[in-house]
Amino acid sequence: MQTEIPLDAETLQHRLDGLMKLVDITRELAAKHSLNDVLQSITEKAVEALNCERASLFLYDEEKEELFTRVATKLEIEEIRSSIETGITGWVVRRKRVANIPDPQEDARWNSAIDKQTGFTTRNILASPLIATHDDRLVGVLQLLNKHGTHFDEFDEKLVTAFASHAATAIERAELLERAERSQKLQFAVELGHRIQSGFLPEKLPKIEGYQLAAWWEPAEDVSGDYYDLIKLPDCRLGLAVADVSGHGIGPSLIMASVRAMLRVIVRNYSNPDDILERLSQSIDPDLKEGRFITFLMAAVNPTTHELTFCNAGHGPAFVYHKAGNEFDELKATTLPLGIRHEEGFPAGEPITLEKGDVVLLATDGTIELRNEEGEFFGKERLKKLVADHCHQTAEEIVQTLKTTIGEFRTDPPPDDVTFVVLKREG
Repeated sequence: MQTEIPLDAETLQHRLDGLMKLVDITRELAAKHSLNDVLQSITEKAVEALNCERASLFLYDEEKEELFTRVATKLEIEEIRSSIETGITGWVVRRKRVANIPDPQEDARWNSAIDKQTGFTTRNILASPLIATHDDRLVGVLQLLNKHGTHFDEFDEKLVTAFASHAATAIERAELLERAERSQKLQFAVELGHRIQSGFLPEKLPKIEGYQLAAWWEPAEDVSGDYYDLIKLPDCRLGLAVADVSGHGIGPSLIMASVRAMLRVIVRNYSNPDDILERLSQSIDPDLKEGRFITFLMAAVNPTTHELTFCNAGHGPAFVYHKAGNEFDELKATTLPLGIRHEEGFPAGEPITLEKGDVVLLATDGTIELRNEEGEFFGKERLKKLVADHCHQTAEEIVQTLKTTIGEFRTDPPPDDVTFVVLKREG
């Protein structure tokens, strides 16, 4: 039996950084609507996530059986176009497999003509097919060149596979949005989905003695990948859930409907946030396509001891504002999002005691990633200041203040789904 060699701390940290960059990048892709913006973001952020010199995104021309560059980083020529019968990218298309080439000069599939034309030196290559998740259709190829300091390894192959899945989804979504503008039938279906999804959200917020609750949910499109829920747990604590499927639109909204159904079953028997998320992960992970993930924060409040416990699977922003000390407690991530391998399990965060006047805010990243006309982000600090400045208000008034401020700040329509839940201890 072969024994795996444990990874050193630095390598583990690099891999965790890479995974979290993937989370951030896919969030950014989800906020883009224009196909050109999506393609540009894919190439630029792929270079960032995999720490290499260049990236080229080849789209597939099915009619001509050719690949062509729509966008590339630092490309000295306007376009590269090639048959799928030649080159490394052609091999990737035909096999629908990742190609990791540590020394292109020694690989018979490599075509050196582009290097000769541009004066660029290719030291190593990592190329991945972009494949549509719903029908296995080839969208294109993402090619990365020259890993900084070394060559691409097995972990990079896994990372680029996950990234390519998101890239293909983002490209498909942008194309779908363009078609949706011309399709009344599709618009009708989306509006119907909105009505169905709205019915999944709490119709009435529960009453909890000594506390106030308020919430707001606004999809960027008619349907959303955002979700919140407020549930009475078996041990009589109040459960608060806020989640966000990567991307937005019809696909994520269907996934979120499944998440809600599973969560409602799990909380019949479990009360601790870490237990709930662990079992939710076991239930939902097999249904998530490669590269899809869900950020999820599960919290529980004891109305007698006023203790808040939580488990956070890569979700934010989320914090507690302590009125007496005018300070914040961040509900930081305790594990990676659902859909990403959880080697460390689902540890809970440190419990937080809620004093009179304290405010808990659980939101999705669409809240802080809004931009105004000048391109400035709304940001977490602005959100915190609003809560601190208006902590004397009721929970419902705080929500209305946030809605008004966000509405005045952003450009319409919102680029991403916006959701937040406010819990305030009275007094």
